[in-house]
Amino acid sequence: MTARIDRIFPRPAENLSDEDLTGQLGPGLRVNFVSSLDGAATHDGLSGGLSGAGDKRYFELLRRVCDVVLVGAGTVRAEGYGPMRVSAASAKWRVARGMAEQPVFAIVSSRLELDPNSQIFVDAPVTPVIVTTSNATGTDRFDAMADVLIAGHGAHVDVGTMIAGLHNRGLVNILCEGGPTLFGSLLAADAVDELSLTVSPSLEGGDATRITAGQTPSRSLTLKQVLKSGDDLMLNYARSGATGSV
Repeated sequence: MTARIDRIFPRPAENLSDEDLTGQLGPGLRVNFVSSLDGAATHDGLSGGLSGAGDKRYFELLRRVCDVVLVGAGTVRAEGYGPMRVSAASAKWRVARGMAEQPVFAIVSSRLELDPNSQIFVDAPVTPVIVTTSNATGTDRFDAMADVLIAGHGAHVDVGTMIAGLHNRGLVNILCEGGPTLFGSLLAADAVDELSLTVSPSLEGGDATRITAGQTPSRSLTLKQVLKSGDDLMLNYARSGATGSV
């Protein structure tokens, strides 16, 4: 049974359909995270431990509408990512609208600490993109497995070059699923258009990470939408000054 999602703000509505939920997801760079009430980004070291049924449903819909899913290599390893595939319903929806059946999986790894024999590459339905720098060694290991995008020449990936490279590949609607360091880099480059944040009804305590890391400048965002599923709140924030219908 599909988890029920209601809208609280700006216009209350009950039991939203998939079309209701995807209809307001426009193009740009969107970041998706889940957090506990006290700001923890993980439960037992994994973000998936905070995710309820409503969040999982919305997570799939965010993937449904994007061209590319962008994830840092550390998060790929920690969360146990496999080959990037959306559900059969999402694949059908995408094809009906002239999109590729599956989104591209783009992995950011400045040090190229990835295994070319991983199922992420071997079983990928679409050739993944690896985003790295000219400092990385061993890019030739991925010649047959991935599209390597060189973004910058220092120790860290240059965000502007990365985004331009994705756009040049026709990947305009970008969904970033973390981790905190990559999110921090995107914020520092002022590249984030929207943040979709699910607040899980739990208190984690301890020393769990936050959703951002690094020297991130303060940014103001504008609340665009509030959804509710059970005791979970799904908040959508847009770049300050941005407008959009919901």
